[in-house]
Amino acid sequence: MPALREVVAVLDELYDPRRADDWDAVGTVAGDPEAEISRILFAVDPVQAVVDEAIAWGANLVVTHHPLYLSGVTSVAASTPKGRVVHDLISHGIALHTCHTNADSPPLGVSESMALALGLTDIRPLEVDAAATTDAWVVYVPDDAADAVAAAMHEAGAGAIGAYDRAMFQSSGTGSFRPLDGATPAIGQVGEVERVAETRVEMVADVGLRETVRAAMLAAHPYEEVAYTVVETAPRASERGSGRIGELAEPMSVGDFAAHVTDRLPAHNSATRVAGDLDATVRTVALCGGSGDFLLAAADASGADVYVTSDLRHHPVSEHTERPGACAVVDVPHWAAEWTWLPVAAREVAARCGDTVETKVSTIVTDPWTHVVVPSTRSTR
Repeated sequence: MPALREVVAVLDELYDPRRADDWDAVGTVAGDPEAEISRILFAVDPVQAVVDEAIAWGANLVVTHHPLYLSGVTSVAASTPKGRVVHDLISHGIALHTCHTNADSPPLGVSESMALALGLTDIRPLEVDAAATTDAWVVYVPDDAADAVAAAMHEAGAGAIGAYDRAMFQSSGTGSFRPLDGATPAIGQVGEVERVAETRVEMVADVGLRETVRAAMLAAHPYEEVAYTVVETAPRASERGSGRIGELAEPMSVGDFAAHVTDRLPAHNSATRVAGDLDATVRTVALCGGSGDFLLAAADASGADVYVTSDLRHHPVSEHTERPGACAVVDVPHWAAEWTWLPVAAREVAARCGDTVETKVSTIVTDPWTHVVVPSTRSTR
């Protein structure tokens, strides 16, 4: 059986925690990194009903999409609902790990899983992740320190290109400089021009890693003042990005498509809402798992016939539908949309652990909305 740290490494490879939004709280919440893991329960929410299911099933790890805490606390007393969750997890030897915004945009993430659940083909990001933009790094290093500096940059994530890592180019030359008063040069003397055999180290890194790579490079470099250049290049084609867009195998009406979405998502007690002409034809579908109002304009501009997401507000949708030719909108329960990620994540983790762990997807409906009241036909007052 793998240790918790080994399972977490698999999850981090799939859903890199460095990709999480700054405000988010992802990663391991509870658990001993050396504890053996044999059963993993996947769920959307770390609520008491899910913990009870994990205990009853004998799970020793729960992986959830939503974090348990998004802000600091001073107490995890069992007298509070979240505190009780922590106590029950620890007392039964169950670890908790969260993949939230770091699981939204990558391949096999939340939005892509939703697209697959809806049966879309030719699936691609609706909006390319800014992290797909690449920095080109050039650093000048004394020959005897070039390998150490390059290794530090690689460890920070630089040099990754598609299915390759630790990529770089090196060339040799002569660097020159004159230390001035107040300098403490690693090589040379104050006031004297120094010429040094140097290596030009070149590699690429995602823009999102810029400060991490910079810090690693500066820490490993022997010079007091480092000569380097960082140039941001044009975004490259990427499988990572916000939302997804794809095609239906056969066109259908907006009304039929809304029914199709309802059938493909897990059963729930909430409502699916539609804005648009029910008779209009749907071929191209844009979507975003979870709260996706920030992509409404992008979905419309993409040429999609319909946009599917959750938690849409009155005013953005009202303004959207006032525009001639606007795409239809289907608003689905947040929980149901994100649940589609669970079977994909469970399958991938089991496969990458060599089937040494058993995985289970929770079917407990943790959508907080429990009833829908259908309006009567009487006139509005």
